[in-house]
Amino acid sequence: MSVERGDAGTPGDRVSAFDWDEAQRSLDAHGNALLPGLLTADECAAMTALYAHHDPFRSRVVMARYGFGSGEYKYFGYPLPDAVSALRSAIYPRLVAIANRWNDAMQVDVHYPEHHEEFIRRCHDAGQLRPTPLLLRYGEGDYNCLHQDLYGEHVFPIQLTVLLSQPGRDFEGGEFVLTEQRPRQQSRAEVVPLAQGDAVLFAVNQRPVAGAHGSRKVTLRHGVSRVRCGQRHALGIIFHDAR
Repeated sequence: MSVERGDAGTPGDRVSAFDWDEAQRSLDAHGNALLPGLLTADECAAMTALYAHHDPFRSRVVMARYGFGSGEYKYFGYPLPDAVSALRSAIYPRLVAIANRWNDAMQVDVHYPEHHEEFIRRCHDAGQLRPTPLLLRYGEGDYNCLHQDLYGEHVFPIQLTVLLSQPGRDFEGGEFVLTEQRPRQQSRAEVVPLAQGDAVLFAVNQRPVAGAHGSRKVTLRHGVSRVRCGQRHALGIIFHDAR
């Protein structure tokens, strides 16, 4: 289920223009929500071009070395690029009410502050000092195993991925995949179709699902299917920092 495509001038304008009530309904129902056209083609190209540089990043991870899959990614260092920092700060407040409501339903005794800088201060006070936004690059045959981006004690329960490349032109395959494990049931898989510049919001770890005897916790993992040809880039925005 998607929300209206954002057409306003800046990414911040587009964030404001999305139907956040619909995004909330989709997150509650499916554990994910689409934000169409969060970035323009030019913004996607500019973000992708950063991958060739060293300065914006604090580390590079080759997935095959750790059994994460095939491909690689780079974590941004502080200070984050302006576009990444602006998206992190603009989107977080739209998700706080959902995150707090989910925790209440799952009887998790954690509430999140209204502003992102307050939450980052909480992370840093606990020793989670390393920024987690990242750029990912996949070539032919690459994929990302199903996983969760937790990184420490303090975890914001929703994160964001933006597809920077154009399916069918830049690459084929490489679908964004989610799995959801409900108690005493087999896992459910969902593929989220994305165009260039589209973003998907999704649960980091667990979310509540209403049952006959109250809410149940279901566990989600996400990954990327095998890229059959070409090159795929994506931007990941995680709202908590890492140890």
